[in-house]
Amino acid sequence: MRRSAKRFLVLVTMLAVLVAAVGGAIVWRGWQQIHAPFPAGPATLVELEVEPGSSATSILQELQEAGAIESSLRARLFLTYLLDSPPLQAGEYRFELPATTPEVLDKLIRGEVVAHPVTLLEGWTMAEMASHLDVSGFGEESRFLQLMESGELVADIAPGATSLEGFLFPDTYAFASGTSERQIVEKLVATFRRRLERDVLPVTGPLDRLLEVVTLASIVEREATLDEERPLIAGVYAHRLRRGMALFADPTVIYALQLEGRWDGNLRRGDLELDSPYNTYRYPGLPPGPICSPGVSSLLAAAAPVDTDYLYFVSRNDGSHVFAATLDEHNRNVEQWQRRYWRERWARERSERESG
Repeated sequence: MRRSAKRFLVLVTMLAVLVAAVGGAIVWRGWQQIHAPFPAGPATLVELEVEPGSSATSILQELQEAGAIESSLRARLFLTYLLDSPPLQAGEYRFELPATTPEVLDKLIRGEVVAHPVTLLEGWTMAEMASHLDVSGFGEESRFLQLMESGELVADIAPGATSLEGFLFPDTYAFASGTSERQIVEKLVATFRRRLERDVLPVTGPLDRLLEVVTLASIVEREATLDEERPLIAGVYAHRLRRGMALFADPTVIYALQLEGRWDGNLRRGDLELDSPYNTYRYPGLPPGPICSPGVSSLLAAAAPVDTDYLYFVSRNDGSHVFAATLDEHNRNVEQWQRRYWRERWARERSERESG
């Protein structure tokens, strides 16, 4: 080989090494920048709404403009050549910065969207839940009610249920923006099923007539304040059912009034004559279905009520109740804890107003 040819080969080789070195340095620098927390400085919070159908390029550009990543180009190269272009999920995101580009992208790849909490209370009716979900921004009340007014989702465990009343488990939930009303209702029912399997059935064993148990539990939920009294209150109602007595449960009359749009917060003597299958003053036995959503304590109480001779109970006006086995004893308790209590309270309040 001629000397000039050898010299040319050496130059080419040196140039190739130089290019490789420079390229490697660029890649190494890019790798360092990709994995460096951004931006430098104090902690900040960046929120971003990724619309459905947005391209990866537009999402990365939005991230750069919002200050969540330093370079949309480097992020794009990272996604394409190292992660094989995974899809980025739509939704509402919250980024705590500084963070590395891979950390930011990981949230988008996994769809780690912001979830908004909402609390549904024990003792609420499905109408109250639908209203609260609407007011809290999770969907339309009418759509929730439309879904809740069918018992289809519990037909396998509660044949005869004509709605989801009683089967929407009261709890604190977290839903992402865009979660549909159907998905939310399905989640409430799925939670009921899970808590029934986890917390109730291991104690009670299989429940053959779940609709009846949930119906009784819903009445107990509205009557009881103290957990320790729930099995005894359930026992009183179970005793009445065995004897063929009417339940005389005020909450069932209130529910009947709610169904007719007539409940104004006051239960009057005339309301006890309301002709409704939910009026347990007029119709013996359990009402046709639950009157609210019971919690685990009430479900356990209804599934395994205390065996008792008591047939009556009355509130002491402090959350607790006094129980009686005979009507005479119950009437004395009513006189002491209701009539006398309220007479003395009203007299005391009137005296305080007059002296003030």
